Amino acid sequence: MDAIPPLADIVAIQYSELMQQSVRPAPDGANLSFKSKIINDRKYWYLYISLGKRRSEHYLGQDSREVRERIEQEKALWESTTDDRVVRSQLVAMLIAGGASATPAHEGKVLALLEKSGVFLAGGVIVGTLAFRAFSNMLGVRWLSELQTRDIDIASDNTFRVAVKPEESQTSLSDTLLQSGMGFIEVPALNRKAVSTEFKIKGQALSVELLTPMTGKNNAAPVLIDALGTHAEPVRYLDYLLEDIQPAVLLYRHGILVNVPSPARFALHKLVVSQRRPVAMHEKSRRDLAQAEQLLSVLIDQRPFDINQAAQAASEMGGRFNKQLQNGLQLIDDELREALSPFIQ
Repeated sequence: MDAIPPLADIVAIQYSELMQQSVRPAPDGANLSFKSKIINDRKYWYLYISLGKRRSEHYLGQDSREVRERIEQEKALWESTTDDRVVRSQLVAMLIAGGASATPAHEGKVLALLEKSGVFLAGGVIVGTLAFRAFSNMLGVRWLSELQTRDIDIASDNTFRVAVKPEESQTSLSDTLLQSGMGFIEVPALNRKAVSTEFKIKGQALSVELLTPMTGKNNAAPVLIDALGTHAEPVRYLDYLLEDIQPAVLLYRHGILVNVPSPARFALHKLVVSQRRPVAMHEKSRRDLAQAEQLLSVLIDQRPFDINQAAQAASEMGGRFNKQLQNGLQLIDDELREALSPFIQ
């Protein structure tokens, strides 16, 4: 296969700096405002949240020094992070100018909404082609073809733990999308009695789909993900990806901090998925193999130990998973497969 072109060293340095900056929250208050109302000669404070064309009202309490101090503290936080957002926006612009993979605006708006609503803090993980694109910036390379997608696949399960109380971390991804004002609607499930796990923008191809690992016997019934307050479609072997997740920054505005799988696990999982698709999805199988091949060709040079760890974890997934993994390996570049043989038995 053709060599994967590297990005300039300065781009890798800039990405690392952006990652360090993005770990610290930089709320801008762009969709938030505080207003007071006089009711029966008494003053009450409210927080207004604007999402697209929709504005929701949240009661804060009767006017008091404590309530006003909380409001001022929040406003001060917005102002204190102004410089951080400027720096991050500059880094994003420099990275894109240096050849790094940018997130298109139509995807970026949705992902920024999900980040702001706490979906990724609650354990949501970007999978699919969006994750593959994110890996190019993480690894400092430019993929041979810039793959486009209209699907935002988010995976999660009920084993994720966050360092806050459940009632504080709870979010509703479905409400966030449906009430965003962006035009999201539920995509009806094949089983009309089942709840929806997919949402799309009316009149557009862009969709958001929720996925979760399928465990035990085959069961396609949607599973409620507690931390996201939304049902997800069970998918076999997705647990292999979710056992090792890492942070990544998507290049849109001042950066979007998300979770992605380990690149090595993603590559091996793609080999397996390529063998599980029906003949009608042959083109998607070819794309799976192309993504796995490109990732593995970079990792074998940069991070061979990651491949070894991912292969060891794969060996614990059972016979069928490993049989499909071996079948997928037979379809990649011969020279690459030979180079991988010391790491993947």
